[in-house]
Amino acid sequence: MTDFAGLRVVVAGLGLSGVSAARVLRDLGAEVTVVDGGDSPALRERVAELGVSAQLGDGETLPKGTELIVTSPGWPPNSPLFLAAEAAGVPIWGDVELAWQLRKPLPETGEPAPWLAVTGTNGKTTTVQMLASILTAAGKRTAAVGNVGVSVLDAVLAEEPYDVLAVELSSYQLHWAPSLRPHSAVVLNLAPDHLDWHGSMEAYAADKGRIYQGNQVACVYNLADPATEALVMEADVEEGCRAIGFGLGSPAPSNFGVVEGLLVDRAFAPDRQKNAAEIGAVEDVQPPAPHNITNALAAAALARAYGVDTKAVRDGLRAFRPDAHRIAQVAVVDGVTYIDDSKATNTHAAAASLAAYEPVVWIAGGLAKGATFDELVAGAASRLRAVVLIGADRELIRQALARHAPDVPVVEAATGQTGAAAMAEIVRTAAGLARTGDTVLLAPACASMDMFTNYGERGDLFAEAVGHL
Repeated sequence: MTDFAGLRVVVAGLGLSGVSAARVLRDLGAEVTVVDGGDSPALRERVAELGVSAQLGDGETLPKGTELIVTSPGWPPNSPLFLAAEAAGVPIWGDVELAWQLRKPLPETGEPAPWLAVTGTNGKTTTVQMLASILTAAGKRTAAVGNVGVSVLDAVLAEEPYDVLAVELSSYQLHWAPSLRPHSAVVLNLAPDHLDWHGSMEAYAADKGRIYQGNQVACVYNLADPATEALVMEADVEEGCRAIGFGLGSPAPSNFGVVEGLLVDRAFAPDRQKNAAEIGAVEDVQPPAPHNITNALAAAALARAYGVDTKAVRDGLRAFRPDAHRIAQVAVVDGVTYIDDSKATNTHAAAASLAAYEPVVWIAGGLAKGATFDELVAGAASRLRAVVLIGADRELIRQALARHAPDVPVVEAATGQTGAAAMAEIVRTAAGLARTGDTVLLAPACASMDMFTNYGERGDLFAEAVGHL
C-alpha cells in the first residue's frame, strides 16, 4: 500500500468520486488540493466540509508542488491540467487506481480480495450484478461495485472486508488505472462510443483492453465479437491464464455456450475435451433475450474462473432481476407487449434489443452522440412493423430507414414537445400502429437529454403512458 502521508495530491473534480477520493486521501494524511473549473457557493461549501485546499474556477493550472493527481472519470486525457502534469512527470490516477492501491489483505489468505472485472460497450451493469448474485449464492461476501454506482473506494475500505468483488469498469476508469491486475476479466463487446473523450475507436478499444492486463486465471471474451478476442491476444497476463470464449452456440472446449436450452461450461468442467457441465437453463435468465443470455454466460465464466460451483451459478442466475429500463416488460395491452429498454442509448444496445422481438413497433431517436444508423436499421429491417421517430436527431434515423427499410411505415411524434406530454403522444402513436402479437419497443439508440432528464425518466414516463392505455 502506498504511503500517502505528506504527499501533495491534487483531486480533479468535485463530483461524488472526487469528494470521496479527497476525503480518503485527507484521512490518509495527504496534503490535498481539489481543483474544479466551476466556482459556486455549493462547491465552496463542499470544500469547507472536506477541510482541504481548493483551486476553484481554474481547472487548467497545475498547482505548484503537485506529486500526484487523482481524477474523476469524466475529465478527458487532453485536459490542460493533465497535459501539464505529464510534462512535469506527475502521475495521474483515477478512483479505481486509488482503490487498487488501498486494498487490504484478508486475514484468511494474507492477500487482498480478488477483483472479477467487467467492461464492454453494453451490458456491463447487468453482467456485474448477475456475477454478484452468483457469488452471493456461493456464500461469498461480495458486492457489485465501480461504475455500477457503489464506489469501489468504499468497498476496499469497508470495515467488514469482502471475500471477492464484482467490479464494473468504464473505459474512462480503465484509462486511469495503470496498475490494475484483476483475477479474471471480460470485455463483453466493442462498438463505437465515447469517441469524443478517447479521440478514436482504436484508443477506446485499447482502454477497454487494459482490463485484461495481468489477469491471473481467465480472460473472458465474446465469440461473436472478434475485437474482444483480439484484445485478449494482445494482453500481457500471468502464466497459465486462459482465454475463455462465450456465445449462443454449442461450445468448443474452453468455451461457454448453449445446448438445447441449457447453459453449459466446457472451460472448467472435468474432462472438458469430451464433456460439458450444465450451469443453468435459458429460462433461468430473465429476460431470456439473446443478449441477456450472453451476459449470463459471461458472468458465469468469471464466477467459474473464481471457483464457484455449478449449483451456485444456477441459483444466482435464478435469483437475479435486472434494473429498471433494461429490456423490461411494462404491460400487455390488447395483445400488444410494451417493452422499456430506455437504457439502450446507443446503436449497439438497440440492435441487441431489436433482435429479441418480432414484429416490432420501434420507438427511436434522441441525441445521436455522433452515431450513424445504417448498420442498425439494415440489421433490424425485417423485424419492423413500423417506426415512431422522436427527438433532436430523428432525421438521421429517418434517412437510414429510407435507405434500408423503405417499405416500413415511419411516423414522427412529439415534435417540439418534452416530458410527460411528449411521451403520452409517442405511446398513443405506437399503439395505433401495433397489431395483436406485436411488441412496442422503446429502444431509442440515442441519449435522452433533449426531451427528458435522463434515460430513467424517459423509461418511467413510457411506463406511465402505457398504464394510461
